[in-house]
Amino acid sequence: MLIRLVARFALAAFVVAAPFVAGGASACGAETDCEVGGRTYRIALPQGEGPFGAILYSHGYGASADGVMTFAALREAAERLGVALIAIKSAGKGWMIANAPRSGLTDDEIELSAVDAVIADAVTRFDVDPARILAAGFSGGGMMTWTLACRRGDRFLGFVPVAGTFWEPLPQDCPNPPVDILHVHGTADPVVPLAGRPIAETRQCNVEEALSMFRAAAHHGAPEPMAAPDGLTCSGTTGDGNTRIILCLHDGGHEVRAAWLEWGWRLFAED
Repeated sequence: MLIRLVARFALAAFVVAAPFVAGGASACGAETDCEVGGRTYRIALPQGEGPFGAILYSHGYGASADGVMTFAALREAAERLGVALIAIKSAGKGWMIANAPRSGLTDDEIELSAVDAVIADAVTRFDVDPARILAAGFSGGGMMTWTLACRRGDRFLGFVPVAGTFWEPLPQDCPNPPVDILHVHGTADPVVPLAGRPIAETRQCNVEEALSMFRAAAHHGAPEPMAAPDGLTCSGTTGDGNTRIILCLHDGGHEVRAAWLEWGWRLFAED
């Protein structure tokens, strides 16, 4: 199953009961917003008891947290993995991060503060394991995922941005230790081309330049071909701390598949 930015989410709903929240607090979950710090998120829990690993998923432009919960293939993948799926809602139609079009922003604090609050709330309310959270996202959510890799690298076990990148200019001050990244992109993507494109007063960064910046910071060698799921051609490098930076390409356009995110979890959480 795949999502396209040019269309609304048109995916079959996969309904589960909202989780019970201990202590008499209002229930929230996959079908009802959880509120924290003036922002909302939704969460689908797997069967069993915690603590749970989790995938924190950032949606694309104009989408929503409740829309993510209708991504049936992703819900099913999270259940197979035995992890929670956490979908955070952006501050606006898009993510309010540095240099985003028409935002006037020079930092990422609006969204970083929200992510910090959502994770803290999910850890407390739903027994999510803070040491076993993977950040992932599609399109604008992929941009948010790259931002987390730069600004919150010590909070996540890995990052899977799909069809997204930074807004120019590339950040030169990422304060993190080396991180694991799996970036997936279509070679025929017209919305976020691999080389980027101008939008309003800004421009999407070149994906290879973003990867190269992270590789250089963690002393990675040259990329080498590696085994990959069907439909993907991948190359990877290993750097400080045995961290991996992997680029996977497919010949399609602007899309995301749950299988790519599931593979990312297995790479970074189970290897």
